[in-house]
Amino acid sequence: MSVLQAPRYVLGEEELDHTEVECLAERAAELKMVPKAALWGWGSVRRTGRGLAELAIDSGTATLRAAGVDPAEVDALILCSTRFPGGPRTHGRFVERILTGTGLERAAFLGITLNRCTNLLVALDTANALVAAGRHRRILVVTTDRIEDEKERMESFALFSDGAASCLVSAPTTAEATAGSGLGAHYRIRSTASAQEAAALDWSHEISADLAREANGRLLAPLGLEADQVDGLLHANLFLPLVTMKERQAGFTARQLYTANITRFGHCFAADPLINLADQERAGQLRDGGHYLAAVSVPGSRVAVLLQRDGG
Repeated sequence: MSVLQAPRYVLGEEELDHTEVECLAERAAELKMVPKAALWGWGSVRRTGRGLAELAIDSGTATLRAAGVDPAEVDALILCSTRFPGGPRTHGRFVERILTGTGLERAAFLGITLNRCTNLLVALDTANALVAAGRHRRILVVTTDRIEDEKERMESFALFSDGAASCLVSAPTTAEATAGSGLGAHYRIRSTASAQEAAALDWSHEISADLAREANGRLLAPLGLEADQVDGLLHANLFLPLVTMKERQAGFTARQLYTANITRFGHCFAADPLINLADQERAGQLRDGGHYLAAVSVPGSRVAVLLQRDGG
C-alpha cells in the first residue's frame, strides 16, 4: 500500500468569466443547451499564456516543497497530458525541461496520454503498482494541459481551464517519516480499479454509469465497503447536471459530491480529482481516517483510486 502526499495545482493566470469565453453563445445554441449559467454551473475559467512544461514545473515544484522532499530523493516522474506537443523529435527536449525544472535530472520518466481525462488516475494506479513492486520508492506524478484553440474551451460536457496538478506517490515508510512534521496529511492508496468497454471508447458515446458501478464493485467490495460509506467523491468538474446525474446513477449521494469548483474553475482536464482534494484539504473539510474516492469517467472507461486520509 503506497501513500499519496502533497496534492498541489496551478491554473492559468488569466481569469475569464464564462461570458468572455469565445463562441460560448454559438456553441450553446449548436449543442441545444439552454443559456442558463446556474443550471450548468457556468462560472469562471482560467486561461494561460504559458506552455505545458512551465505549468508542470510550477505544480511539481509546489508538491516537492509542500512535502519537504529533496528532488534528489525522487526516483521517477510520471508525466500526463492529453496532447503532448510535437512529436518524437521534440519530446526529448520537452521532458528534459520538466526534469531539469523540477530538479529531477536523474529520475526515470514515463508518459501517459491515451486515457484522456482519466490520465492522472491511470498514472496514480501505475505509480502505486511501481512502488508496491519495489521498482521505485518515490514518484512525482504530474498532469498538465491547456486549450490551444479557444473555440474548444466549451464542449458539450464542460468548460475547460488550463492548468497542471501533481502529487508524490511513495513507499509508506518513506512518506510516514514526515508524519507529524507539519507538512500536511498523507493519503493511503487503499485500492485502484477500472472498467472499460472497447466498443464505447469513441467520443460520440456517453459516459456510462454502468462502468462506474462496475469499478465501484472491483474497488470497494474487497475492502468490505459500499459506495455510501465513502466520505467524499473526487470527481471530474463537468457540467453540474451531468456530474449529479451520472454519479448519483453510479450509487453516490449528493452529500458525497463536491461541486464548488465547477463554477470556480470548470474542468481542468485530468487534474480535477487532485484539485478538488487539495481545495477540500486546505478548507479543513476532510476527516482523519476518511475514505475519499478519486474517480473519473470518459466514454468507454472509468478509473478510480480509493484514498484514506492520515492526519499530518
